[in-house]
Amino acid sequence: MNLFANGPDSTGAIRTDLGAIFVSLELSRKKWLVTSIVPGSGEKMSRHTVEGGDLAGLFERFEKLREKARTRLCPHLPIIAIQEAGLDGFWIHRALLQEGIESHVVDPASIAAPRRQRRAKTDKIDGETLLRTLLAFRRGEPRVCSMVKEPTPQQEDRRRLIRERRELTAERVRHVNRIKGLLFSQGITHYEPLHRDRRTKLEKLRTGDGRDIGPHLKSQILRELDRLELLLKQIAAVNEARSAIVTTTNDAEFAPGEASPAERLQTIKGIGPDFAAILWTEGLFRHFDNRRQIAAYAGLAPTPWRSGAIRQEQGISKAGNPRLRAAMIQLAWLWLRHQPDTSLSQWFRERIRHGSGRLKKAMIAAMARKLLVALWRYTTQGVLMEGVILKEA
Repeated sequence: MNLFANGPDSTGAIRTDLGAIFVSLELSRKKWLVTSIVPGSGEKMSRHTVEGGDLAGLFERFEKLREKARTRLCPHLPIIAIQEAGLDGFWIHRALLQEGIESHVVDPASIAAPRRQRRAKTDKIDGETLLRTLLAFRRGEPRVCSMVKEPTPQQEDRRRLIRERRELTAERVRHVNRIKGLLFSQGITHYEPLHRDRRTKLEKLRTGDGRDIGPHLKSQILRELDRLELLLKQIAAVNEARSAIVTTTNDAEFAPGEASPAERLQTIKGIGPDFAAILWTEGLFRHFDNRRQIAAYAGLAPTPWRSGAIRQEQGISKAGNPRLRAAMIQLAWLWLRHQPDTSLSQWFRERIRHGSGRLKKAMIAAMARKLLVALWRYTTQGVLMEGVILKEA
């Protein structure tokens, strides 16, 4: 039996009759690969290269695509573009929206890929894969990919402060450890670079065999102290700015007198300004429809492996925001100390009563997921977990 007695399907394997020009952007520092399908070309994809960062050149390429559509008697077709979330951020996406172009940013991890041990990967293949994903998404195929909901420029700028503080704190730790390591090699173990009298005590230090510190070593430590003191000033400035963003002063997102989620979180014992700012700027500023969405966004959702008779758990997905996930794991441990009588703390202690240390690590991740959902409900609906202790006014 000849399955193609009347010839193959004229519409092809890819539908291009959706009344639009579909474009995928494969972005890099040096060049942008533009892969497109114009109605009337069947399954044929055209590829063109634009210099990286040349937004005017990209719009010029779009005009040529529109002109090609007009020659095929398809005037006034909209352009629908897709790109992966990555190093370029969202500025290209916002520029396309300003020009009236429908733009989508996709989570690259959500796109299905071949499971071969050695699979081919080139910009050409990636561009075609993005384009096919966009076509399937526009056809309405369920769960074909996950589109990223971009933050506003104000939200994106606000969370930079918390991320900068994390980087500055890590750099401070490196300088302190470097100073202590240099002194340890001379038999000195009781010096604390973070104390205010660090320079005075440095002058009085003696090595383990009773000598003065060498002049070059002392000069190196003084230069390290200069950098450390600059870091301390920058951290203090960031802390002051962080305290300002968790309030509603001059914040257009909230009505006068309305408390921000960060302010409401700080009313709970055990949550200070650091955790409150991280939870708000990294996650709770977004809208979530249900608890599964917020757990998945934080990468705390479970990943079961069930096939036939196989039933096993692979742990949390770790596919979401790593900063929010790390903060929630730390907060879960602190929650046990500051909120021991809550229903969540009791649930945790009951689960690990007869377990091992490995079980405790798994349960703390589950507790972090439940705690995040509870804090989300508190900030959005005002529902407080049973047994929670609030700070005194």
